[in-house]
Amino acid sequence: MIHVIATIELAPGTRDAYLAEFRKLVPLVHNEVGVAEYGPAVDEPSGLAAQELAGEDVVIVIEKWTSVAALKAHVNAPHMAEFRTRVKDLVKHVSLHVLRPVASADTSGM
Repeated sequence: MIHVIATIELAPGTRDAYLAEFRKLVPLVHNEVGVAEYGPAVDEPSGLAAQELAGEDVVIVIEKWTSVAALKAHVNAPHMAEFRTRVKDLVKHVSLHVLRPVASADTSGM
């Protein structure tokens, strides 16, 4: 299992339009082989001192995939290409964190 945190920085004031397009995409992604979780998230101010707010013009996508191969297939899926075309004028920057869970006994990264 891998975890993906995708941070989507949007043009000012376009988050609602982006999320409208994203909602159309979600059912298609949920039908892909290897997807365990896929959905958008936005800031929920908590008042916690350590919280860093992403901002009004950011959507963070939380994803879980069974493998890097499944993630690569997702990135190259035709519906993803179509989605990127539809939102290209809304998106300023995308960054990805592709992560693997670390079991309590796993010390390979320490």
